[in-house]
Parts: sequence; C-alpha cells; structure tokens
Amino acid sequence: MNNINVVLVGQPNVGKSMLINALSKSHLKVGNFSGVTVEKTEVDFQYCDEKSCSDYNIHIVDLPGAYSLTEYTIEEKVTKNYLQEADFDVIVNVIDSTNLERNLLLTSQLLDLGKRVVIALNMSDEADKEGIDIDVKQLSAILGIPCIKTSAAENTGIETLKEAIVTLYTDSTHDAKMVYSDTIEEEIEKIVFFLKMKKYKSEVTHKKLAVKLLQEDSKTYKKMHEEPIWIELLPIVRDSLNHIYLHYGTKDLEEIFEDERMAYARGAALEVQSVKSTPKESLTQKIDSLLIHKFFGVPIFLFFMWLLFQLTFEIGSIPMDLIDTFFAALSAAAINTFGDGQIGSIIADGMIAGVGAVVMFLPNIMILFLGIALLETTGYMSRVAFLLDGFFHKFGLHGKSFIPLVTGFGCSVPAYMAARTLKNEKDRLLTLFIIGFMSCGARLPIYVLFTGAFFTADQAGNVLFLIYISGALLGLIAAKVLNVVVFKNEDEPFVMEMPKYRMPSLALIWHTVWNNAWMYLKKAGTFILAASILIWFASNYPKYPELEKQYQTKIEILADESEKNALQNELQMKLLEQSYLGIVGKATEPLFAPLGFDWRMTVALETGLAAKEVVVSTLGVLYALGDEVDEEHGGLVEKIKENIPFAAAIAFIVFVMIYLPCLAASMVFVKEAGGWKYLAYLFVFTTATAWILSFIAYRIALGVVG
Repeated sequence: MNNINVVLVGQPNVGKSMLINALSKSHLKVGNFSGVTVEKTEVDFQYCDEKSCSDYNIHIVDLPGAYSLTEYTIEEKVTKNYLQEADFDVIVNVIDSTNLERNLLLTSQLLDLGKRVVIALNMSDEADKEGIDIDVKQLSAILGIPCIKTSAAENTGIETLKEAIVTLYTDSTHDAKMVYSDTIEEEIEKIVFFLKMKKYKSEVTHKKLAVKLLQEDSKTYKKMHEEPIWIELLPIVRDSLNHIYLHYGTKDLEEIFEDERMAYARGAALEVQSVKSTPKESLTQKIDSLLIHKFFGVPIFLFFMWLLFQLTFEIGSIPMDLIDTFFAALSAAAINTFGDGQIGSIIADGMIAGVGAVVMFLPNIMILFLGIALLETTGYMSRVAFLLDGFFHKFGLHGKSFIPLVTGFGCSVPAYMAARTLKNEKDRLLTLFIIGFMSCGARLPIYVLFTGAFFTADQAGNVLFLIYISGALLGLIAAKVLNVVVFKNEDEPFVMEMPKYRMPSLALIWHTVWNNAWMYLKKAGTFILAASILIWFASNYPKYPELEKQYQTKIEILADESEKNALQNELQMKLLEQSYLGIVGKATEPLFAPLGFDWRMTVALETGLAAKEVVVSTLGVLYALGDEVDEEHGGLVEKIKENIPFAAAIAFIVFVMIYLPCLAASMVFVKEAGGWKYLAYLFVFTTATAWILSFIAYRIALGVVG
C-alpha cells in the first residue's frame, strides 16, 4: 500500500476542521506541535484508486490557520516551519470561496515553495447562495495546479478532492505558476539564463532558486555561498536587486514581494470570479449593525460574558458539589480500609484529596469552553476583539484578552487555557502574566476570613468588592508597565477579518470541549496530586514520637472533651511548627517581617503556592484550632483578631491578591507560555510586585491606625 503524506493549509475560518472530518469520516488524533501549545490534528484513511487498482493510505496533518507564511503569530511560525522542514507529498490549500482574493494571498506564498499543491475551494455552497461564480478550469490554468470545488458542510466535492490528491501524487510533473510583474520577471529571467548557461544543477528549479535569491532568503544564500558559481552569480543578483529597488522606490524586499503577491491574488480573482447578484444587505451585515453598534455593542457583549460567567460557575457548582461529596466518601473509605496511619493519611489526605481538587473544577472547564467554542465558531469572537481592542490597547492588551481575564475571577487554570484564543505570542504572554491579578474563587475564603475579622458585617461586602476591583485595576496597570518595559519594541498591529456568521458544528464543538477537558485533567491533575503529596509529607514529617507520647498521656487523663480537643489542637500546632513546613516558614520569616507577617502567616502563604484553598485550614492548624475550620469559623476569626495586627492583615490580603497562583495553575501556565523560564519570570514579577505593594499597604495602614 502506498503512503501519501498530506498537509492541510489555509487561513483561519475557511472550514479546514470540517473538511478534514469530511475527508476521513473517522476519529481524529489530536496533540500539540513539538515545543508549543498549538493544537495538531492528524488523521489516516484509506483510498482506492479504481483507475490504477492501487490502494493508498493517506495521512493528513491539519496545520494551524495562517494568513500568510510570516512569523508574526505562533500559528504562522508553526505552519511556516512545518512547510519548510517536514517531509510531505502534497499540500491541500483550503480556500474560502466567498473570499477568494484574500485567500489567494496565502496561495501565492505556497506556490513559491515548489511543492505539489491542490486547491480546495471550500464553502462553495455559500458562494452559490451569494451569487459568486468561480471558473475552476480558468483558475487551474492560471495557477498551474488542480482546483476543486468542495463543501464540507454539504459533503460535496470530497471524493473529487481525494482523487486529485492521488493524481497529483502520482504525477511526476507539477508546474505551479507564480507570475510576478514584468520588472521582477525580467530579473528572474536574467538569473535563470545565467544558471542555464553554467548548467548549474539544483535541487529546485532555476526559477525557484532565482526567486529565493531575489527575496534574500538566508538559507539559500548560505547554501549558494559555498558554491564555486557564487563569485560570478553575486554581481548579477546585486544588479537585479538594484533595478528592483529603483523601480519600486524602496529597498524593503518583504514589502515589495507582498505587493507582488497581493497584485497576483487580485488579478487572479478578477479573472475567474463573477458575482451574479449582490444583496442589498446580507444577514451578517444586519446582525453586525446591532452586535457591533457603537452604543449597544459593548453592553450586549458584557451581557453575553456575564451569562457565560454565571453558567460556568453557577451551573458548574451543581456537579461540583456531587464530585466533592464523592471524593469525600472515597477518602472516608480509604481511611476505613487502610486505617488512620500514614498509608491511610497519604492516600486519603494526599492522593484522593489532590485528584478531587482538580476533578471538581471539570464541569466549569467544560461549560466555559463550550461558551468559548460557540463564540468562535459562530464568528462572534472577531466582533469581541473589534469592540474591546481600542480600550485594551491603551494598556498594551488585545481585545480578546477580556475572555481569559474575566475567566480568571473563577479559576486561573481555565483562564490560562482560554488565552489560546490570542494568536499573537506577545499578546498571549502579556495576558498570561496578568491573569493572576484577577482573584480566583479559591482566594475568596481568605478574603472572607480577614474581612470578617477586621470589618463589620455591613462594611465587609464593600471591602470584598474593593479587593476584586483593585486586583483588576492592578492587572491593567501591570500590563501597561510590562508593555512599556518588556515589550516596548514589539507593539505591532494585529489585523483580524470579520468572518460571516455561521451555525456552529456540533461535532466540532464537542471535539473542542472534550479535547480541552481532557488536556485539563492531564495537565492539572498530575501536578496537583504531586503537590498535595508533597505538602502532606512536609507537614507530617519529621516525626516526634516523644512529644506525641507526652501529649497523649495528658489527653488520656482529661475527662472534659473540650479540654481534650484543645490539647489535641495544641499538639497539632507544635508538630506543624517543628515539621519541614514549619522549619521553612521560620527560615523565611525574616523576608516577610517588614510586612508585619509572623512565621504562621508565612507558612500559610507558602502552602497557598500549592493550592489557595489550604491557606485557611493551615491558619486553623497553626492557631491550634485544628484543620477542620473554614472562613466562617468563629474561633479562627477571634484568633486572627488577637494575633494579627490590622496593618499586617491588610498587607496579607494584598499579598494574597497578587502572588503566584496555585501549583496546578502554574503548571498550566508553563505549558501555555511555552517554557519553565516564563514561570521563573512570573514568580519574580508577582512576588516582587506583591511584596512591594504589601509593604506600601502595611505602612499606609500603620499610619491610619496610628
């Protein structure tokens, strides 16, 4: 059986995902491209060529949507690198038939690669509805490659496309045509003529080599520099470039060839495309008149986001409670099975509790990505970027940053994953760095505990609102600072088209939701499990049998249950103080002393690096109340009042509001940002910011109290 390796290339929103489903009619294999978070979809299927009685195994790789083969977005980098370095046989260039000219711009770059290319004129059904007619034979003649009309939605042209792939693969001659202006073609011909005269043997055609030389392709120059012919060829190339510079009035070759491709795409589209009828106002235009209205657009969008947020964290809380109950029962069963000893404790308090903490958020993840998938597949996400880009741009952010930032108020893990909607690397990194400023739900118990301890009931709600608003404002300010200091030379415009509104594909939405949910479980689950076991070990070791024996003796002789509990809690506190966790807290206490923190507050902060949920229970253990306490525990509130000054409490809230998210979120951050170095930057940035602002808050609060 013959193997054909195919790559699917096209601009965003051309229906590649639906087309690959229509081609294969089988399950997709989904992963990531090496070293990046960009999704990689692959599929294999068999095709029988009845003409030659041959069977073929066709392997397709769906490359990320790219407007051009530049390196502005990470998707474009991945696509360009794959096309230049990977081993494949055929390129299927998927084109939106309703936007032929814009799509042919990428096609012109693909023709430059010298590979076998077949064009799938997708969405031909939509083109017919809009009265757009494309002369396929004429387009094939102009480009020198086969062009097939397809509709993934209606499953038409699919078999013809498969046949074209096989035919192109078996055809030893493929003459793709990329025609430049007379000025460029003349200079290409000069170089080609010289190469023919010298009978120079090349892996690519002489014309392809000439184009690369005129484009100053670095790889081509390095290779040719080693050839003896280079001494004679260099003056010819230099002379050709000078003629081109003179004609275009610029020495920017990227701009020159971009103009050439645009002119070629425009000319080809005009040659083969005719519009039979143009409706006065399309359905898309009618919807846009409301959804991107200068007055109503933003309120409508905010309503949609409020609705998504409510669905994510209100409906999601129903199965969360059930999952929480299930894992609590599982922990109890583990204790019954393995006993109250070390094995039972590590399984129940470490492993099961750790897995449960992650699985509990799975309903939120699925609801969130369902909403995002609907926004993207219907075409509304582009309108969101248009609406908010102006405001967010003032802080160095992209309009699409709003989605992950608002998600961050629920949980940082899905917020980091939602940042994938940002295609530009700089925009995505900047957004990832400030998501932590949006206080996640796990920090809420800490805020409730401290506001309840230091403010009256009628003040606490307003203070809580102020905390959340302050975090968001600090995030925007931090984004502005990072944009000026770190990304000061990387502020580039990001153009995004407005695709037509379309009914979402249920299969595609399910694929998106399920894939993201599975990735969440794989990424977050393993790390939070490891962190839970690590904290369990650090808080339970080393053992002090003599100390435990002394307290057990005292406890046994007491009759009063409250006195027994008090003594048991005191033992817990002493063991924790002398554990590895307590030792670390004591050692790092001097670093936090200027903020008014004692070693207990320091330990609570450090356990919060694993999961913010454990900060309150850690304080409960440290203040000899046991770990079965929550933010509304009266005894803990009193202990906080007695042991923590008001100024230190304010500083503590500020620090919690800013410092590094939990370990699960941090590990997802590493994956989404693209490397461990970014986590180191995030740790330094958030810790330094949290320390400085906490110190300022502490000094101000001291002045107010004084």
